[in-house]
Amino acid sequence: MRTVLLLVSAAASLMAADDCAQCHRDIVQRFRNTPMARALVSVAECEILKRNPELTFKESGYESRIAKGVLTVTGSGETLTIPLLWAFGRGQAGQTYVFERDGSYYESRLSFYNALNALDLTMGALPKVSTIADAAGHKLGAHGAADCFNCHSRGAVVTGNDLHTDAVVPGVACDSCHGPSEKHVAAIRVGDAAAAKMPKLSAQTAEEMADMCGRCHRTWSQIAMSGPRGVLNVRFQPYRLANSRCYDTADRRIRCSACHDPHGPLETVATSYDSKCAACHTAKTKTCTVAKKDCVTCHMPKIELPGAHARFTDHQIRVVREGAAYPN
Repeated sequence: MRTVLLLVSAAASLMAADDCAQCHRDIVQRFRNTPMARALVSVAECEILKRNPELTFKESGYESRIAKGVLTVTGSGETLTIPLLWAFGRGQAGQTYVFERDGSYYESRLSFYNALNALDLTMGALPKVSTIADAAGHKLGAHGAADCFNCHSRGAVVTGNDLHTDAVVPGVACDSCHGPSEKHVAAIRVGDAAAAKMPKLSAQTAEEMADMCGRCHRTWSQIAMSGPRGVLNVRFQPYRLANSRCYDTADRRIRCSACHDPHGPLETVATSYDSKCAACHTAKTKTCTVAKKDCVTCHMPKIELPGAHARFTDHQIRVVREGAAYPN
């Protein structure tokens, strides 16, 4: 039954995208190949696990193995075998697995890291465990699990202390940012232009867009109030960006989409961002005396995130001083 529900969810995702593709086909096709669109997949469809049919990991007292979508943990004379359900993340940095046990969802203790092409501890996992259950994974509360699902997909619902995922549609999609499309599509079909209007994201200020993107990438207020502090917050781009001296809540030139195409893959060539910097730093303003290109390599340095086996671009734009401490 669980497999049937996962397949139904995947089919629903395609149907919703197909509705948008009737008018926005090129955008939908481009977006389907992005990491966001594949932020959550069923383990049965997981490309990483297909490429790595057997993954193993040993730690003090326990050995874990992932094969054919099943996690097997052995140790202390016990064996625990659990089917994995979901793969969170495309694996550009890491990919974490979620399983269900005794009516609750668990985050796998181990994640796959591209840099290692192997398993290692999931970020935040305890350094040592004393039970075979803990060696398998960490129990998620209903609300915590819902937060994970609803950033990597749509449709998870919490009722009381129970999480319901039967209606989950894997991956970020059009309605994740643009809102529900049913009324819009229905109005378009009957030619009701007024009823067809949807929020115009291109009109958002830097602050409005940071808050929208921050629903998953964390807002400034979330990190300011609850942390984490230090280098662990480098991956929360809206928070880091808002700490930049040049950040202006109303200036569209510094909002997320000014540099990133939300419908396409992440641009990784540093020079491609020079024109974005030049939108503010023109010949009439004070410009860098060190270099004339690849601005982000100095002013938005990549920083190693402990435990992630990956370097993240620090979005706190600044003059980076050699030997200076990480600014929080």
